[in-house]
Parts: sequence; C-alpha cells; structure tokens
Amino acid sequence: MEELMQSPFPGMDPFLEVPSGWPTFHHWLLSVMSELIITQITPNYVLKVEERVYIVDDVEPYERQTIAPDIFLVQSPTAPTLQVAAPATATPATIIERLPSVPDVRDRYLTIYDRRSRELVTIIEVLSPWNKARGSRGNREFLAKREAVFATRTHWIEIDLLRAGERPEEVAGQSDYYVLLRRGNAHGRLAVWYVDVRDALPCIVVPLREPNSDVVLDLQAAFATIYQRARYADDVDYSQPVPPPPLRPATAAWVGQRVAAWREG
Repeated sequence: MEELMQSPFPGMDPFLEVPSGWPTFHHWLLSVMSELIITQITPNYVLKVEERVYIVDDVEPYERQTIAPDIFLVQSPTAPTLQVAAPATATPATIIERLPSVPDVRDRYLTIYDRRSRELVTIIEVLSPWNKARGSRGNREFLAKREAVFATRTHWIEIDLLRAGERPEEVAGQSDYYVLLRRGNAHGRLAVWYVDVRDALPCIVVPLREPNSDVVLDLQAAFATIYQRARYADDVDYSQPVPPPPLRPATAAWVGQRVAAWREG
C-alpha cells in the first residue's frame, strides 16, 4: 500500500493559504467535514452542502483571481474502455452566438436540518478570500448574513483558516486562525477556539437541538485526511514563500525548520 506523507505542520499548513489554491482546499474541507459529521447526526438530522451565488460586476482583475469560485472535485472508479464504432457522419450542429459572461462567485457552506420539521438547525461556514476582502461585496454579504443568523435560534459556526483578510471585531488580532461558535440560545455569548500556526487544529462541538447532545468535529483529523487525499505533499511547492501576510520572525524561522525536517524525513 502506498504510504502518503503527512503535512510538515502540526495543524494548518500556511502554504495552503494561497488564494489560487483555496477553492480546492475549501471544497475538500467541506467534503471531509461532512463525512465526519453525518455519521453522528443520522437519522434525526440531514446535512447539506448549500451555496450562495454572487454576481460580480465591480472587481479588479487581481480580485477576480482571489475570489475564484469553488471547484467541485469528484473521484470515480476507473472508467471502462470506450468501444469505438466505425466512423460515422457528424450530425450538423446549430451555430449560436455566445452571450457575454458575467463573473460570479459560488460561496458554499454546510447546513444541518431537523429531519422531521425541516427546521434549519446549524450553519457551518468556512471563510474564503472572497468574504474576507476589505470593503468587498463578499465581506459585506457575509457580515449581513452573520448578523441575520445571530438574530435567530440557528446555531452558527465559522471556521477561519486564512491569516489574511478582515475579521469580525470580537476575534480580530487574537490568533492566526480561529473557530467561532454562536449557539442559537446563547444571547450574545460566543465560544471561540484560537489557533496559531504552531498549534494542532481543535476538536470543536457542533450543536444540535435538544434533547440531542452536541457532536464533536475533529478538525485536525479532517485536515490530515485532506492532506493525503489531495496529495498535497506532491503538489505544494515548499520552496516558495508562505502566502501573505508575513509571519512573525520567530514563527517564520520555525516554519523553515519544519519544512527542512520534513524534506529530510
């Protein structure tokens, strides 16, 4: 059996924060989290991947690279050999004019519904460069949605594994990464897991409706699974600088040591 390499880091890999690769990582994270959660909540709850689509009409070319839509990856068994028939005459095609494209962003997130009542119970958001860009439409839309959910009894979880970009005031400047939980009945109280580059990702709780207990989501286990499934050891160029913002000098030195040891191992 092929032995796959682990990440050089005990938690989040800062090299994966590059905006051009984030849509793929975002997809993998939603997918693996779904696997870990769904076995714990059935048959009383239903888990879905949902999306919002934003029409983007006022962004600069650089921003369009940063907010590229998420990409769905599908693994399937090896396809059977295609049987090619004898050459045939092509069917005539209708020629049409292509309409001008309007760029959009597809923002995907997880939701948990009560199976009987179909009530929305929990939302899990994984933040992207699109909804963290200062002054962007994505950031405004995200904060508006956040405030709207905070006014309901729906539980809210936001996972921020990007050091760059804007953060809500209550968690700004506290750590490299964070996970925030707002329970639907918490009346203003927030539970936060602060995580730095040197830390393992936490096991967080995903609340449901009484009388069902919270379920546990092991984010480090999710990350380890993603790193191997996506073959990031073969894909990430660790000779490049860590994506912005710059790390603190001591942390940058530690990152260099981890990568060097990983290469030798």
